Amino acid sequence: MNTVAVVAGALAVMSGVALADGGMTVELPDVSGLPEAEAKALIADLANVNVITSNCPAYAITDGEWTLITGTGDRLAAQLGLDAAGYDRAYYAPAFKLLDDPEACDRIGPMAKPLIGRLKSMGGDTKPLTQSQ
Repeated sequence: MNTVAVVAGALAVMSGVALADGGMTVELPDVSGLPEAEAKALIADLANVNVITSNCPAYAITDGEWTLITGTGDRLAAQLGLDAAGYDRAYYAPAFKLLDDPEACDRIGPMAKPLIGRLKSMGGDTKPLTQSQ
C-alpha cells in the first residue's frame, strides 16, 4: 500500500468514515466514549466476526457491512494506541485461529448481524456515502 493510501485511510477513519478497497465509504460509529475494557471486547468481536464472515460462505456480509466492521476496528485500534502489527498480533491472530475449529463458523457467524446492528445504533451505517468508479 502506498503512503498516500495509508494517509487517506487514516484521515477517513479519523473523520468518521471508512474507505473500503473499492472506494466505498460508510459512516462509522462514535466509539470515543467507550471504556477501555469495552473497547477491547468490541475490537475482539469485530476481528472475530470479520474473519468468520470473510471465510464462512454461509455468513457472508455486504461490502458496506464489511467496511463498517473493519473501519470501526481500525478506529478502536487507533484509540487503544495499537499499531498495525500490535492490532494483528492481539486481535487478528486469535481470530484466524478460530478457523481451526470446525464449529467456529456456526458459533461466531450468527454474531455478525447483531454486531452490525449495535454499530448502527451507535451512529454507524452500512450505506455507501460515496463510491469511486
